[in-house]
Amino acid sequence: MQFHPVTPERLPDLARFSLAHGKFRYCSCMRWRMTSTQFQRSTKDERVASLDERVCQGVPIGVLAYAEGNPVGWCSVAPRETYHALERYRALPRIDDAPVWSVVCFFVDSHFRRQGLTLGLLRAAVDYARDQGAKIVEGYPVEPGSRFYTYMGSPATFRQAGFRDVTPAGQARLVMRYFIG
Repeated sequence: MQFHPVTPERLPDLARFSLAHGKFRYCSCMRWRMTSTQFQRSTKDERVASLDERVCQGVPIGVLAYAEGNPVGWCSVAPRETYHALERYRALPRIDDAPVWSVVCFFVDSHFRRQGLTLGLLRAAVDYARDQGAKIVEGYPVEPGSRFYTYMGSPATFRQAGFRDVTPAGQARLVMRYFIG
């Protein structure tokens, strides 16, 4: 497997991945980037175009996983402030003023699931954030079978990648962080 950040040169790969995966294409990983109202009022094609536009503007959006040159996995990672819905989501408020990069979504082709690809994507996301100057990468994993948004990864995967639980006392939603030394 190879992992690469989505850059303007990789937009054709993102398009191939999106066209091959209808559930991914429906959202185009804009659910956390747009406010709820913006997301509800947008079309699938507008969400696709909005994600592409961010890439062309130099805004980080995530990394793709490749098998034999084909994109087969996705991890959304970017500075938290670029996720407008996340910033407003009361169940996951900022836990402090530290600048963080957030991991909010994984999507893996069904032929490549249960092979450790999510862990590889998460490690690649941390590497990408580090290369962009991040000091903290944060994730919000959920237990398998949870009623919460299930594309956010599992706590076990985050622990395996070196993330630590930093969930504030009394908060229902898990917050895990990777501290870059």
